[in-house]
Amino acid sequence: MQEYIMNLQTIFSKFGAKSLQPAGVGLVGAGEFGASFMAQVGRMPSLKMLAVCDQNIQRAVQTAVGVGFAISDIQVCHDLPQALKAIQLGQLVVVDRAELLVQMPLLVVLEATGDPQGAAATALACIEAGRHVVMATKEAEVVVGAELARRAHKKGVVISPVDGDQPSLLIGLIEWAKIMGFPIVCAGKSSESDFVWDAASSGITAWGEQARCPDFQDFFNLQASHDLEKNLSGRANVPFALTTVPDLCEMGIVCNHTGLMPDTPTLHAPLAKTTELPTIFRPKADGGLLHGVNRVDMFNCLRRPDELSFAGGVFVVIEVPDQKTGQLLASKGIPTCPENKYVLIHNPVHLLGAEATLSVLSAVSLQCSTGSTQVRPLVDLVAIAQTDLEAGQMLEMGERHVIKGLSHALHPAKILSQGNPIPYYLCAGLKTRRRVLKGQLLLCDDVDLETQSPLYLLRKSQDLHFMNAD
Repeated sequence: MQEYIMNLQTIFSKFGAKSLQPAGVGLVGAGEFGASFMAQVGRMPSLKMLAVCDQNIQRAVQTAVGVGFAISDIQVCHDLPQALKAIQLGQLVVVDRAELLVQMPLLVVLEATGDPQGAAATALACIEAGRHVVMATKEAEVVVGAELARRAHKKGVVISPVDGDQPSLLIGLIEWAKIMGFPIVCAGKSSESDFVWDAASSGITAWGEQARCPDFQDFFNLQASHDLEKNLSGRANVPFALTTVPDLCEMGIVCNHTGLMPDTPTLHAPLAKTTELPTIFRPKADGGLLHGVNRVDMFNCLRRPDELSFAGGVFVVIEVPDQKTGQLLASKGIPTCPENKYVLIHNPVHLLGAEATLSVLSAVSLQCSTGSTQVRPLVDLVAIAQTDLEAGQMLEMGERHVIKGLSHALHPAKILSQGNPIPYYLCAGLKTRRRVLKGQLLLCDDVDLETQSPLYLLRKSQDLHFMNAD
């Protein structure tokens, strides 16, 4: 049967590195993301899964079996000679230490643990060993992404955010708009949960829970008699959080890769229908929420039960060159604002580890990141006390990578110094040194910093090279 080669395949074929052997891939973190990644690698002749690292050896073995590896083809290894022998025999190596994995003959490692300290250490070890790194752990990227990119460039390897997660996918959509010459008004994502309105029960379902909202029907549609902010304020009166720490973490990464900035430190994060985004995310002068253009933000997808989900998708709102073009696009069913000046372009899905393979292939074949080549520390995800924090209180990271007792915002990046805010994930696992009142920013001198931790040392180096900090 004749093989049909298409555009993306042509790019990889023409510009990619030529090799008779598939590229050896390693994975750190055998959770859901890692499992979907391993399954997809098995379908790609240009990549080969060689090694998996997880602190829970049993989980890593079960994950490998779950995606199709036979038990006889899996070897748990405790030292490098044992691992190298297993690779020669064609077995999948399973280890519990990332420092062992990076010594193996791999071309690229996907880091998917969600542990900011561990991910920083693994990424640095990969770079120093001459391995490409694809980072699914955004909790480290948002703190030290610029420094890791600087070191990777110096070493001649690639570090990349990961397709399959929102930052890389949104950066790609932004780049598409720039190549096309479309001015970007706003770029962003949807929250991970839709907000589903059921008029029959006067209830909204979000995050797996339902709440009665009897007055919500008055705000379900944008009313010409209401101003925009009044309508959105009415929608916001629901018993669910409209932003989460991961939302702002991801948008912070996009800022540092693209130069787009938040319109407000906590983002507007409206409850909105997909079709309303060009109306809402446009400048105030045109009737929208934004104080300017080239902004990042997010929204919570409001829909009926029979409408398509946008949970976890990404979007850009662009300005079209003239009203006639806007009218044409609107006639094709593309969402526009009422004047057809601003248009929505969106990707409503992210495919987790299954899609991460494209970032991996781009790194090993094209030596290109699916993020930016000019990562800069423009914003920090910072922490705000949600309640009074007592001296000696442990700041523990829990479910969905939220640190208990802390809220979140995006502020212009500052160096690590007394009186300056501490990056949110740099304080994970630390203790407070003194009382911090509810509503106050958490500062560097509010916590007992671990000054020899990988994340701290990388951040100090980032401050030195990008902000001329001593």
